[in-house]
Order: sequence, then structure tokens, then C-alpha cells
Amino acid sequence: MITMDIKEIAEAINGQINLDAFSGDASSLLITNVSTDSRQVVHNGLFVAIKGERVDGHNFLNVAKENGYIVALVDHDMPHAPLPYIVVDNTIEALGQLAQHNIDVRYHNESPFTLIGLTGSVGKTTTKDLLKTILSEEAPTVAPVGSFNNEIGLPLTALHVNNDTRYFVAEMGANHLGEIRSLTQIAPPTVGIELKVGTAHVGEFGGVENIYEAKSELVEALPEQGFALLNANDPHIVHMAQRTSAAVRWFGIIDDESMPLQTTEPLSVYASHITLDDFGQPQFRLTFTSTSEEYDIHLGLVGRHNVMNAVAAATAAYIISVPTPTIVHTLNTSTALSPHRMAVQNIHLNDRSFTILDDTFNANPDSMRAALNGLLSLKKNKDTYTIAILGPMFELGAGSEQMHADIGYTTAQLGVNTLLAVGVKGNQFGQELAHSYAEGAQKAHTNTQIFCVEDIQQAETQLMQLLQEHDDSIVLFKGSHASQLSEFVNHLLSL
Repeated sequence: MITMDIKEIAEAINGQINLDAFSGDASSLLITNVSTDSRQVVHNGLFVAIKGERVDGHNFLNVAKENGYIVALVDHDMPHAPLPYIVVDNTIEALGQLAQHNIDVRYHNESPFTLIGLTGSVGKTTTKDLLKTILSEEAPTVAPVGSFNNEIGLPLTALHVNNDTRYFVAEMGANHLGEIRSLTQIAPPTVGIELKVGTAHVGEFGGVENIYEAKSELVEALPEQGFALLNANDPHIVHMAQRTSAAVRWFGIIDDESMPLQTTEPLSVYASHITLDDFGQPQFRLTFTSTSEEYDIHLGLVGRHNVMNAVAAATAAYIISVPTPTIVHTLNTSTALSPHRMAVQNIHLNDRSFTILDDTFNANPDSMRAALNGLLSLKKNKDTYTIAILGPMFELGAGSEQMHADIGYTTAQLGVNTLLAVGVKGNQFGQELAHSYAEGAQKAHTNTQIFCVEDIQQAETQLMQLLQEHDDSIVLFKGSHASQLSEFVNHLLSL
């Protein structure tokens, strides 16, 4: 972050300073780092105490002091605290206010600074990772690791921005209306990327139309001198062109019959001639229309769906004048950066070999279909055995069972050899959703072998039996974070 003393921080967040644990000059308390984790070792840190469902950060001020924090941010007076502190009404809101101040100070610095916001029901993290890699070739770039895209994650990432930062890529997620608007106030973007309006968190939003409204909050926040980068293949996103005062630029794919263009407007950047190699990694032609440049791209990521993510990242970099050779070279050397995102691992266990496709960070029907296609794209030949281990997709609301049944049906229709539907131990709804997968697959009347188990322990037992019967299998792990499948993957990798 940009170095601030305790007085500047308190003023930015409307907090009250308590210096009982400090005898020196307050102006000497210079903060250079912020975290909500007292265990993280820092230098001159501000510890933000957050009261969670299970853990209250206010109980760990002693740990924070031991690990390099010199000031705490708390929501009540704390007599005998081991370090000076600032009292506010709500520490999460204050964290956002401090991040907003940090970004505002950076914007007013004389050196150039570009903040790129991106949102979408699927593809945010992969696009963010690709864009970060491209921009980092040009200048210091800040972007979250993984999916830090909410009211806590985005401010913490924004507080990594300092006076040397040239680019900040801000991933913006939402579970309800108004959340992206709040995030854009913390980190006001000059460029906004809209990837897809899908069914992620549809239960909390109450329908796809509300998801469209929520995602539109990003382009509505852009300034007139900014750029709104819109996916020309998404039937919802094309309408966002009318909801922004920024200049609109389009990106997309031009020769995919399953995903036709939804606008007649010219595309700034587009992909065509898409194929998949033997490892399921896409190859395509990337065209920059204003300069008529065409390049062959071979992504180091699994799945056809990553083409759109790559085109979106390329468009953002192109719009802000990153040289095309830099964009092309970076895409051609791309690999997965964030954990549990279509990560491929080859494993040798008990004299058997198999390949894991790990996409367990989260799940919704759109990303589930993409992952299933990614699984099939990894087949080395028609006899390669495929296993889909699917955990529940939570937060889908009304119609969840039918959505799971549809995915089960799709799994069988695609010709996946085995569907292993996994519930969550102690979660009755999770068990019901796993059964919906199985019931949907049964209705397809294919040769897909179907198993339904209660938890990841039973799933491991079943998987080991399948691997003994089918060497060199490919195994997809996919489910919401709460499905615990990432723990299953981590356990296999540790064996």
C-alpha cells in the first residue's frame, strides 16, 4: 500500500485513535501493509480485526503484535490492548474505506495508473490471471491470487497498490444486487470487462434478469473517458452497451455455431479457427481488427471455453496500448495461476497412472458444462476411460434439483464413462443434489456407469476401485467450494 501514518488512516475511515499502548509520536506509526490474518508475518502492518461466524479477530491482537503489526483496527474499545488501535463502527466497511482512500491517492499521483474491473458468471479468475500475466510484462501490476473478489478480498488486494503500481486488475464478484456497485466505489475502474451473464448464484439473485442487473453495475460505473469491453457472443451482455457512458469495444468468437454473435457491431479483437490439441488445449487464430494483425495462439490451459477468457484479456491489454507481440507471447506461454482452476495433474499411485482435472474452486451449470467438455478434450484416444466426480452446486436457489439432473443427463449424453455423484457429509440438501445428478444421468439411458455416494471418503473408496479396473483414466473433480472436493484432490496429491 501507499505508506500512511495512523492519523491519515483514522481520518480516511472516520475512526478514533487510542494510543494507550504507545508512548511515542503518533506520526511515527507508519503503515505499509494491511491484513486480516494475525498469523501472517508483516512489516509495519495494520491488523484488521473481523468478527466472523467462528472466529473473532479481536481475540488475536497479541498474535498480531508478535507478527509485525503495529496498529489494530477494531470495532470497540479494548482496554489493555497490546498495541495502539483505531476504533470504527464496522471494520469491514472501514477496510473498504481505507482501500478506497489508497486507490484515490494513487489516482492523484502524477504517474499513469489504470484500474481494470472485470466481472461475469464464469471465467473471471482465469481472465484475471491471463491479463495480470500480460500486463506484468509491461509494468508493475497488482491482481488478486485466486478469487479475492468480494467486500473483503477486493479491498485487501486494492491495498497492495502503491505509488509504483501501473495496473490494477480488480476481479468483482457478486451475490446480490448492489455489491458490484459498492466494489466500484472502493476501486473505481477506467476499463470494465463483461464476460458472461450466467446462472452462478441465481438462487440468491432470484433470476438471471437480476444477475444481468448486477453485472451491469460495472459498466454503469465507468467514466466517459473509459472503455466498456463487452462479450459480443452473450445475448445479455450486448444490451449493456446502452447502460454505459464509456466507449464500447466488442470482443468475441466469430465461427462458433453453438455461440453465435449477438451484435452486428464490429469486433475489436476476436478468435476464429478453434481446435483442441491432444491435451485438450485450444489453438486458434487471434485477430486485432484495427491493425489487421492475425496471430496463431496455443493456450496452455485446458478447455475450449478458455478461448473467450483469452480474447477478453487480449482485448483489455490491446485497448490500453500493450504491444500485440507482448500479448501474443504471453498467451502462448500461459499456464494456470490460481489453484483448483482446470488444473491438470498426472498421478502414479499403487502401480496405476491417472490424470486429474481439478476444477473444484466453485461450480455453476455453465462452468460445469465447460469442465465436462474439458474432461472429454483430454482423451488421448477413444478408449481412454473418463470419470466425472461431481459435487453439489450450491446457491442456485429454486430449481436446484432440476439443474443438477440436467447436468447428470448432460454427463451421460456426452459419453463420460462413469459419473460419481458425491454428497456432503452432514448436509441433507447436498445429499439430495447428488441424487439429482444420478437420476438425471439415468434418464439419458446411455452406457455411463453411475454411482452416488454420501461423502468424499466413500467417493475415494469407489474411485480407487475404478482406477484398479481402468488404468490411465482421466478424472474430473468439479463442485462448489463447499462440496469439499478440493480436499479430496489435495489428499490424492499428498499420497
